[in-house]
Amino acid sequence: MAKTTVAVIGAGPAGLTAGYLLSKKQVPVTVIEADPEYVGGIARTASYKGFHFDIGGHRFFSKSKEVEDLWQELLPNDLLQRPRSSRIYYNGKFFAYPLKPFDALRKLGVFNSALCVLSWMKAKAFPVRNPENFQDWVSNQFGKRLFSIFFKSYTEKVWGMDCREISADWAAQRIKGLSLGSAIKNAFFPNAGKQHNGEVIKTLINSFRYPRRGPGMMWDAAAERMQQLGGKLVRGRRVTQCVFDASRTCWQVVFRDENNNEESIFADHVISSAPISELMRGLRPEPSEKALTSARSLKYRDFLTVALMLKDQYRFEDNWIYIHDPAVKVGRVQNYKSWSPEMVPDPAMTCYGLEYFCFEGDGLWDSSDESLIQLAKDELAKIGLADPREIKDGCVVRQKKAYPVYDDAYAAHVEVIREELRSHFPNLHLVGRNGMHKYNNQDHAMMTAMLCVENILADRQLYDLWAVNQDAEYHEAGAAGEKSAGEFGSRLVPRRHRPAVRNLTPSME
Repeated sequence: MAKTTVAVIGAGPAGLTAGYLLSKKQVPVTVIEADPEYVGGIARTASYKGFHFDIGGHRFFSKSKEVEDLWQELLPNDLLQRPRSSRIYYNGKFFAYPLKPFDALRKLGVFNSALCVLSWMKAKAFPVRNPENFQDWVSNQFGKRLFSIFFKSYTEKVWGMDCREISADWAAQRIKGLSLGSAIKNAFFPNAGKQHNGEVIKTLINSFRYPRRGPGMMWDAAAERMQQLGGKLVRGRRVTQCVFDASRTCWQVVFRDENNNEESIFADHVISSAPISELMRGLRPEPSEKALTSARSLKYRDFLTVALMLKDQYRFEDNWIYIHDPAVKVGRVQNYKSWSPEMVPDPAMTCYGLEYFCFEGDGLWDSSDESLIQLAKDELAKIGLADPREIKDGCVVRQKKAYPVYDDAYAAHVEVIREELRSHFPNLHLVGRNGMHKYNNQDHAMMTAMLCVENILADRQLYDLWAVNQDAEYHEAGAAGEKSAGEFGSRLVPRRHRPAVRNLTPSME
């Protein structure tokens, strides 16, 4: 009997996790990546003149023992334990984040702080029932006044839309468990205050692991290990079509190189981490018009990083600072040296990454590198984090489709697509952030791939991949690797469909 073969679209965290685990089981697998140089997707490490950049910031922390163990397996000697530190810049002042009530009280002033507390008490007494948008959800947790100070400006920079147009799913997934009440409790009772429904709030973690030279080290290692085990990695190839042959229950994956030369491979299963909108356009037979319309309706937010190299004056040691000032366009400033000293080649230098959220093709995205570097210099000085004379060099890194947009219609569009794929395209598995249009962290993306591999090996659906991180308490709560996957039920990993199948990895039980 011939072995099952698998084609994987995309060499990001989800795609490479699937490729590596399949290779370990001697399953023939080919991973197809559009980028000719990097693997890792948004979790890659970009570099310039010896400086290394993390595209978006990737803390290596997971409640899943399987994920933590895989990270350790891939980089046994290269993971640093790093302190977690971040702040908010608002109204010319820097506030601790997560919010510390006494710090906020001192910097906001007694009168303004009293109004914030009264606003929160009003929200607790008269909450918006069943909040459907980001503004109502966060206002319920913090009060309208704190929402307007510490959430509105930054969130609208990130998404480019009014907070009332953003689904409450975004807030529930990213900050569930954190509220003004939990922050106050944490101020008086540090250990108890980090608990939410009996678990530690992830937003309040104090440290995380991090590869010496950025997250790309992890995915370079995964790609290398996969190929050593017999898996194939094809770089610089963009998938244009996925053709399903119903008579043979087989897939043909068609892709082109940078010179537009066409190639294809055949596989029994296709695992896609590509954006759903792109995947749907290339499916054959062509999906229904309703499904294609839903795919076209899904939106993505792009962003670019302006990396500035400058003499280290030790102005801040945070991993990053959230910029809540609407007077500047920058949304967040990273300090790469605080992620790892090895991200910077010269100890006398440092490197800041200014992140600008935009849409591909808008004025910011289409600006020249020179004008973007000048903008970043000016805004860094305006915030007070550097003197422009200290800045020696800079470069720009653009990232398309960094964030799937959670507008008020996205969930309905995704459900239409899922039903189309269930009905007409067997053995096509969606994983990862853009593959599922779910704002997952890399550990959640990896878990969707891990469970997808288990489904393929068992030749049946043991797990519903869409239930990974369905309950946001997993995202926000828990100690690193404290439990194996099966112990979390639907919060981390959906329990198996019964009856159970034997001969699976014990930790998945």
